[in-house]
Amino acid sequence: MRTSTRALALSGAAVLLLIVAALSLTLGNRETEPERMLAVLMGEGDQFMEQVLAARWPRTVMGAAVGAALAVSGILIQSVMRNPLGEPGLLGVTMGASASVVTASAVFGAAGGFAVVGAAMPGAVLAVTAVYLLGSRSGSRSVIPLILAGAVVSAVLGAYVQAMILARPEVFDSYRHWVVGSLAGARFETLWAVLPALLLGLLLALASVGGLNALALGEDLAAGLGVKVRRLRLMALAAATLLAAAATAAVGPIAFVGLAVPHLVRALVGSDHRWQLPLALILGAALLLVADVAARIVARPEELMVGVVTAFVGAPFLLAAVRKGKVRG
Repeated sequence: MRTSTRALALSGAAVLLLIVAALSLTLGNRETEPERMLAVLMGEGDQFMEQVLAARWPRTVMGAAVGAALAVSGILIQSVMRNPLGEPGLLGVTMGASASVVTASAVFGAAGGFAVVGAAMPGAVLAVTAVYLLGSRSGSRSVIPLILAGAVVSAVLGAYVQAMILARPEVFDSYRHWVVGSLAGARFETLWAVLPALLLGLLLALASVGGLNALALGEDLAAGLGVKVRRLRLMALAAATLLAAAATAAVGPIAFVGLAVPHLVRALVGSDHRWQLPLALILGAALLLVADVAARIVARPEELMVGVVTAFVGAPFLLAAVRKGKVRG
C-alpha cells in the first residue's frame, strides 16, 4: 500500500475526529442553539452555555482518551495473539475489573468515582497477570495456552461476580451502572487518576511497533531477525493491559471498540504497525465520541449509556465487514 494512501487515511481520520469532537461539545440530551455554543467557544459571555460547555469538555476528552486506549489495546492483542477476534476481554481485563468492583462494593461499600477506579484498575491487572502466568506454565511458544487461560480466568471471575450479586443484592445497584459503560458525569479528576497508566501503556506500545511487524511474519522468522519473541509478547501484553485496564476503570467496560477498530485500521493502512497505531488512536477516539453523541440525542430528553450504543453500532459494522471480507488476521 502506498505511503500517500496511508497518509490520506490518517489525515481523513484526523479531520473526522475534529468534527466529531466539535459535535460532542455542541450536542447534548437537551437541544441547545449551536450559535450560542459557538459564541462561548469564541470567548463571548453566556453563563448558562459556559456551564454546559464546562460539563461537556471533560466528557469529550475522556471519551477520546478511552476510545483511543481501547483501540490501541485491541491492535496489540490481535497482533500478539495473531487472533482477529482478540480484544481486551480475551485477557480477562473486563472480568478482572468487574470482580474487583463487586468485591469493593460488597466489602467496603465503594459506590462510584475514585473508589471504583481504585478497585477496577488493580483487579484488571491482577486478572491479566494470572492469565499470563497460567498460560506461560505450559512452556509452549504458541498463544493457544494464553487464550485458553484467558477463557478460564474470565469464566471463573464471571461466576464469582454472579455469586456475589446473588448473595449481596445491594451490590447490584452500584455495579449495574458501572458495568454498562458510560461517559455521563465524566470528570477530569478521573482522567488524571488513570493518565499515568495510559501514558505508560502508550509508550510500551510504541516501543513494540518494530517487533510486531517482524512477529507478523511468523515467530521463527521474527526470532531469526533478532526479535526476542517472549519479551516482545510480554511488553505488548503489558501495554494492552495498562491501556484497557485504565479505560475500563475510568468509564466501565466498553464493547466492540477494541475489536472493531483494528479491522477498520488494517483495511485502511495495511499491516504496518507504524501506521496502524496512530490511526487506531484517532479512529478509536472518533468512534467512541460518535457513539456518545448518538447516546445523547437518540432518546432525548433521556440519555443512553455509551456502552449500549457501541454494542448496537459495533455489531452490524463487524458483521458487514465480515460479509465483505474485510475481517482478516
